[in-house]
Amino acid sequence: MPESIPVVSVEPLVVPAPGRGTDLQVRVSAPVHGGGLPVVLFAHGYGSSHHAYHPLTDYWAAHGFAVVQPTFLDSRTVGLEPGDPRVPGIWRSRVDDLRRVLDDLGRLEAAVPGLRGRLDPGRIAVAGHSFGGQSAGSLLGLRVPDRRTGDAEDLSDPRVRAGVLLATAGSGADLTPESAERFPFINPDFTGMRAPALIVAGDRDDSPLSLRGPDWMTDAYRLSPGPKSLLTLFGAEHSLGGIPGYEAAETTDENPAVLGLLRRTTLAYLRWALGVDAAAWPLTLTGAESGVGHIEST
Repeated sequence: MPESIPVVSVEPLVVPAPGRGTDLQVRVSAPVHGGGLPVVLFAHGYGSSHHAYHPLTDYWAAHGFAVVQPTFLDSRTVGLEPGDPRVPGIWRSRVDDLRRVLDDLGRLEAAVPGLRGRLDPGRIAVAGHSFGGQSAGSLLGLRVPDRRTGDAEDLSDPRVRAGVLLATAGSGADLTPESAERFPFINPDFTGMRAPALIVAGDRDDSPLSLRGPDWMTDAYRLSPGPKSLLTLFGAEHSLGGIPGYEAAETTDENPAVLGLLRRTTLAYLRWALGVDAAAWPLTLTGAESGVGHIEST
């Protein structure tokens, strides 16, 4: 693995978003030196924001990536009322926001002191946690069928070469009736997700949204046709050892060993998938690491 580099982060950077109701706020993190930086576009979980996920995003930045974190309309920092007309389409607005960032990447690069001319726009990956996994997956070919009509639009983006989906909801057919009514937009169809992806799941991530157990979070691996790998983290719940933040209230399963394996594995995968290091993957776990997690690939 490359040595850690000091990181500079700038927030909030504003991306104009006509018709959105409020401009899109973004955090950009990058190493203080180095050129040809690959880009990771990160989608936060439902209700979170660009202020979170530093244990993971700062790690990627410190090891040679520029990480871009938009704040979506469902964030608690935005404060949409439940009756806001934008709420039913929140899943789609997230994908639109990710595309806005890609469209405006050059302006964001220029807005960060010392970053101009250092990004490689030909090496872009997308990552997301929880509901953000569905958002990220949409750029990889995941589709979200309308529960009434069955219609599903292809929102994949050729600018994105690979993805990392963390604790991502499985098939909408396995939601509880209450969850299906409350969250009709959690309905991923993975059969069109052909881009390379690393799926990360905790073997104790027993979601109350689903009728199934933790294996629900592996559907993106089991049901997608593209080249993919699955990292299963032992003892990990939905926070996967602590990625939402250090000492964050939503981190119910803070575990440095699990977090360490997750960071090392995702970094190796991103370096391989974006052509930074052809030998970085497949990653072989050490004896100690094999007691923390398991990797398989197709």
